[in-house]
Amino acid sequence: MSEQGKNVLLAAPRGYCAGVDRAVETVEKALEKYGAPVYVRKQIVHNKYVVETLEERGVIFVEETDEVPEGAHLVFSAHGISPAVRESAIQRNLLTLDATCPLVTKVHNEAKRFARDGYQILLVGHEGHEEVEGTAGEAPEVTHLVDGLDGVASLPDFGPDQKLVWLSQTTLSVDETMEIVNKLFERFPHLENPPSDDICYATQNRQVAVKAIAPKCDLVIVVGSQNSSNSKRLVEVALEAGAKASYLVDFAREIDESWLEGVMTVGVTSGASVPEILVREVLEYLDDRGYSDIEQATTTTETITFSLPRDLRPSRV
Repeated sequence: MSEQGKNVLLAAPRGYCAGVDRAVETVEKALEKYGAPVYVRKQIVHNKYVVETLEERGVIFVEETDEVPEGAHLVFSAHGISPAVRESAIQRNLLTLDATCPLVTKVHNEAKRFARDGYQILLVGHEGHEEVEGTAGEAPEVTHLVDGLDGVASLPDFGPDQKLVWLSQTTLSVDETMEIVNKLFERFPHLENPPSDDICYATQNRQVAVKAIAPKCDLVIVVGSQNSSNSKRLVEVALEAGAKASYLVDFAREIDESWLEGVMTVGVTSGASVPEILVREVLEYLDDRGYSDIEQATTTTETITFSLPRDLRPSRV
């Protein structure tokens, strides 16, 4: 039984999105088909538990392709790669599997098309993020990173005759991105929108779900890793939407007991690269402390799935 008045609001949707599910399954299927070791460039997804679990099964994570023995199997992470990385893998005769999220691939294709059509591209995103590096690498000569509102002022002065379009990293905060885009339009009224929304459906859905519960919560716990952009955004969204406090944790053991002092309602959610087992551990932790009354707040239901890379799909009989 929950202690009088103590309860948990569990956001849904939460956790794995279709792109992450595809990426992790790509590595698991590669292990089954080819055996260990399988190499992965960067972290397959930005989650400590997932990476450590795969390492235990024989996956070797590397920063760059030149760390991979010639002829070995290499998986490209969900965040995407630049053409230069792909070419480097070819030069080393690596047997590659591309686990790039199809929604990231969509942005890559947009970048290539707009560059071909003579546009300068204003890419809203975080400097150094793997996804941004991969997208910018498709058209480095015409891509300009806009990292936050300060990034708008540091852009060159493009004249009204210069074709301009904005694109974005897929895992950003929707509200923050639109604030930046509005500033871009103030400076460049002739700026064009991308043909469709770049921020992924899962990122948006998780933010909407958090907005729905945050005003009712004294505390929102977001399960996710510090290098996960979409997980960190959920903490920011929770606070902006009215939660009194919000923290990001990889594991239940990282929860500080002091966070629960005077707290009656705890919101719980997880980033798009987080397996559900980690959320269950947080719920067990809260249950042990009297938060046994759990209400799931569902704002939408996700049905999207993505096919595995062709080499890993089951053979047709």
